[in-house]
Amino acid sequence: MKRFPGIRAILFDLDGTLIDSAPDLAGAADAMRLKRGMPSLAYENYRPMCGAGARGMLQVAFGIAPEHLDYEALREEFFANYQACMLDNTYAFDGVPRLIADLQAGAMQWAVVTNKSERFALPLTAAMPLFATAGAIVAGDTTPFSKPHPEPLLEAARRLGVSPAQCLYVGDDERDIVAGKAAGMGTVAATYGYLGSASDVSAWQADAQIKSPAELLQLLSQA
Repeated sequence: MKRFPGIRAILFDLDGTLIDSAPDLAGAADAMRLKRGMPSLAYENYRPMCGAGARGMLQVAFGIAPEHLDYEALREEFFANYQACMLDNTYAFDGVPRLIADLQAGAMQWAVVTNKSERFALPLTAAMPLFATAGAIVAGDTTPFSKPHPEPLLEAARRLGVSPAQCLYVGDDERDIVAGKAAGMGTVAATYGYLGSASDVSAWQADAQIKSPAELLQLLSQA
């Protein structure tokens, strides 16, 4: 008996799961420090927080949270920087192109569900050949909700024409697992992305964990 029986579609988070956008995210934030005469921070400071997007990058660069009075203005500046460089050094993780090709060969549908806004997610995925076969790209503002709410995942399932129970959601953040469970989908935690050693992935209680993209295929074929 397969561990995930009846799966007809794989839904993926984007950053930290399919693509490594950390160099461009970090560059956009560090440029803001340099503009203000502040010293550059090492890339290693930014990378573990890249899964949190603008919130994470501004926390590292300036030590501020969304409640800070200057946060909104700084976030918009960060967005403008990132939009200008988001394809400079972003690439698929090793093994992801092969994974997608193998899913296609097995007639398995797939889609992306990300908290990245359409402003970035749509042009980025349109520019990368990897996403040409994706059945749907659901961004953080495609629906009125973003993860950990299940609605973006449910929207992807609707676009693919499958039931939530026939979907597996793969992500590298706890909110991905929370959203997947709330949507009634199987969940897989991808630990090869931005997660640092301090992350206790087991506490997320995902149905499975993978240390590389290739391990997902092993899970799907596991007897």
